Amino acid sequence: MLLRHFITFSLIAVLAGCSSFGSREAVQGQGNAQLWREHKQQLSTLDGWQINGKVGIRAPKDSGSGTLFWLQRQDYYDIRLSGPLGRGAARLTGRPGQVVLEVANQGRFEAQSPESLLAEQLGWELPVSHLVWWVRGLPAPDSKSQLTLDGDSRLASLKQDGWSVEYLSYTEQNGYWLPERLKLHGQDLDVTVVVKEWQPRQLGH
Repeated sequence: MLLRHFITFSLIAVLAGCSSFGSREAVQGQGNAQLWREHKQQLSTLDGWQINGKVGIRAPKDSGSGTLFWLQRQDYYDIRLSGPLGRGAARLTGRPGQVVLEVANQGRFEAQSPESLLAEQLGWELPVSHLVWWVRGLPAPDSKSQLTLDGDSRLASLKQDGWSVEYLSYTEQNGYWLPERLKLHGQDLDVTVVVKEWQPRQLGH
């Protein structure tokens, strides 16, 4: 019994020390907080995936929909948008400190952050660094967030850094419950993502 209590205490101490847990989250809703923590811990181990789906964008200068391909390998990402998105196909690749945007018929552009690159070239104020977390159904760990849980103790909605994210449906893949349909609402930008295929992976740290 003492060993069990010690293990439980040790686990709590480890979780409390993780940067992805803590007082930055304000949690409400009908879900169970403990089940949410377990779900969150499991999803946090995913550091690789491939997503195929569709994306719709509404912005002051651009509106349209197209296909989405997203390859993630730890801190490297390759995100491709194609279809009638107003400005043609776009590909965003990079890792922290080095980002490249290629736009059909417009050229190749580089910057230190994906946010500045998209704002300069496409006029989209999109928090790409947060999307790496949001697309898994997690809040980004580096700023405060307001979470509403659904009856399955997963995210129903999220508010963070001026954005609101609605999680409309989930799908199970390889034992992970992952967002299948989500809507992002920013100040001048609305994005709808529909995932047709999730391939989650743990690549190791």
